[in-house]
Amino acid sequence: MTSATRTPVPLLDLDAQYRPLREEILAAIVRVCDSQQFIMGPEVQALERELAASLEVREAIAVSSGTDAILAALMALGVGAGDEVVTTTYSFFATAGCVTRVGATPVFVDIDPVTYNIDPDGIRAALTPKTRAIIPVHLYGLCADMDRIMTIAQEAGVPVIEDAAQAIGATYRNRQAGSIGAIGCFSFYPSKNLAAFGDAGLVTTSDAALAQELRIIRNHGAEPKYFHKRVGANFRLDAIQAAVLRVKLPHLARWTSRRRENAVRYEALFAEAGLTDRVTLPTAPPDRRHIFNQYVVRVPERDRVRAHLADRGIGTEIYYPVPFHLQECFAPLGYSRGDFPQAEAAAASTLALPIYGELKPDQQATVVGALADALR
Repeated sequence: MTSATRTPVPLLDLDAQYRPLREEILAAIVRVCDSQQFIMGPEVQALERELAASLEVREAIAVSSGTDAILAALMALGVGAGDEVVTTTYSFFATAGCVTRVGATPVFVDIDPVTYNIDPDGIRAALTPKTRAIIPVHLYGLCADMDRIMTIAQEAGVPVIEDAAQAIGATYRNRQAGSIGAIGCFSFYPSKNLAAFGDAGLVTTSDAALAQELRIIRNHGAEPKYFHKRVGANFRLDAIQAAVLRVKLPHLARWTSRRRENAVRYEALFAEAGLTDRVTLPTAPPDRRHIFNQYVVRVPERDRVRAHLADRGIGTEIYYPVPFHLQECFAPLGYSRGDFPQAEAAAASTLALPIYGELKPDQQATVVGALADALR
């Protein structure tokens, strides 16, 4: 059988999720069109209430993207020129890029090699008198070690911004991601577990004063309209995106359960194939609920294996091939190869496999079979 005749397995199948909800989504979009209220308004307000209840936070502030959520959080905390923000070196670029955009300096920390999340011991070592915030990332849908991080932050008197862009519905000791630090930041980019039809994001907090500041910041810093005590930005969420997310939100728990079931099935398939000594599967500490925004494994000869899977029509991705400390734009910070060996090792060996909720058991078997073939 040639690769052309094999049934492909995409990394993500957005259409499989969309089709059952098509009519409801279109009706929600028409509702917004008929209202002619496209920026903020009742759809956004309703989404904020529903997400606040789901995430067990007092306040949910809808914004234009996950990146803008982080920017707004940093601005609300007054982080700026001369300040330092401690964060992981291994994440999507927005985590560190936003720190630079507000004029502060990102200070990078290595990761735990099992969870891929920031190493709390590294945070403690990276703190200086200039540290104004700590940003742990709940990478791939698994919460960072928040008790240790919060203890370190409280001892230092520094607020924690949770980058929960990939972790909606994940929990740490029965607490929702985004509800533990001073501020939580979420993304509803189309590849996320709860996905908009474009860019959209959310900021969460249980601090009423911070919430008010965030609402002012997202609307050019105006309060009341046309009166500006501070400079904000246009971080407002479109009503159409809010309406789409409101249709999808009631299905999130079921979609998450399916992803978790798929992860369990992968474990069984890899064991049956005798690959567990060569493929390192994702694991979650018993006090955390992994929601598998990504299913990331470690494999030997990663790039060759990925090419083999691509030849068989199996979608994969590398999250992330270059840690922050080795990115060209951060060269002036003075980091070098070898500074954060765990992140560098992950960047060279990890591979994301299909895990979306509509993935079928036979498709998973195809993925594991092709991977076994590549490792022979």
